[in-house]
Amino acid sequence: MTRNLPKKRAIIRRLRVKPAMTAELFCIFANLKSENLEVYNMNPKTKEILRNTKEYIFITIGLFFYCFAWKGFLLPHEIVGAGVTGISAIVYYTTGTPVFITYFSINFFLLIISVVTVGWKFSIRSIYGVLVLTFFLSIVPEVPIGTFVTENDGFLACVLGGICWGVGYGITFLNHGSTGGTTIIAKIINKYSNITLGRAILYCDVLIIGSSYFIVAGAGIEKVVYGLVTLGITTYVVDLVVSGVRQSVQFFIFTKKCGEIADQINVEIGRGVTVMNATGWYSKEPITVISVIALKSDSTNIFQIVREIDPEALISQSEVIGVYGKDFDSIHKTAKKLNKKSIKNKLSNLTNVNQCK
Repeated sequence: MTRNLPKKRAIIRRLRVKPAMTAELFCIFANLKSENLEVYNMNPKTKEILRNTKEYIFITIGLFFYCFAWKGFLLPHEIVGAGVTGISAIVYYTTGTPVFITYFSINFFLLIISVVTVGWKFSIRSIYGVLVLTFFLSIVPEVPIGTFVTENDGFLACVLGGICWGVGYGITFLNHGSTGGTTIIAKIINKYSNITLGRAILYCDVLIIGSSYFIVAGAGIEKVVYGLVTLGITTYVVDLVVSGVRQSVQFFIFTKKCGEIADQINVEIGRGVTVMNATGWYSKEPITVISVIALKSDSTNIFQIVREIDPEALISQSEVIGVYGKDFDSIHKTAKKLNKKSIKNKLSNLTNVNQCK
């Protein structure tokens, strides 16, 4: 029963009730049977439904940013980007066929191949992404040239378009979404060859952008460079969005109220806490130190908890290069990467030794 007390305190704290009612409410919660009557324990199926709903909402938001990058910056300045949207843009520049028609037509056949070769698990969110992006591309009008960027400033258009595209794709990727296109092609190539997924996508995208030099009338080397710059900025922003959210930080909290702070971090944030005994060498007084490793997005909540419980606590926050284990990156994947690197180093050393001989 004592293990559930911090959770019950947290619930009472969230209710913002008057102090006179706190003792009565706490007694009510203390007498509840945790197996059946705890209101804060949600059904696993309900949790999964809520999580999936949240992910699909964010995928939709990310796809809108993706669409706006094309309609607001790239299409008005006739810049060719990557992926199936880039192919659709080439067709649009040469024949006038709307982008959404070509985009949906190509992805329709790719999704059929994807279901057969890769399976439904990967394809289901790709289907959702293709349908939603097709819808956005069909209803969002193309912004007249000069609305956001002047007519002759194509470089600024590709920079802003790349940023908007990267933010949208990053949000979509964070929520396990997909826009189909070259991702499906790369997934199939990766399944039947030794080419990595990232390299396969890069090859496809560079080929699409480079082909615009020969297909689109009046597209000189300048447009190809703009397309490659857009691709580079998009890739950088996607990494920034994904890595920024998943970045880990470590806290050392020096406090005399370690029990309350540790309980609240456990309950409200769901992170493990390590408590260590220490001695302040200047004051020669004993003190407790709380060590917490969490995601960077949890930092604000941790600071708020400490500030409410012990305003005089000393907090040290530092960035962590890598955290591996439960709720963080898989240690098995990291070990495989390290083993591959060590094997490559050994092979290169053997080659150098043989050359010396």
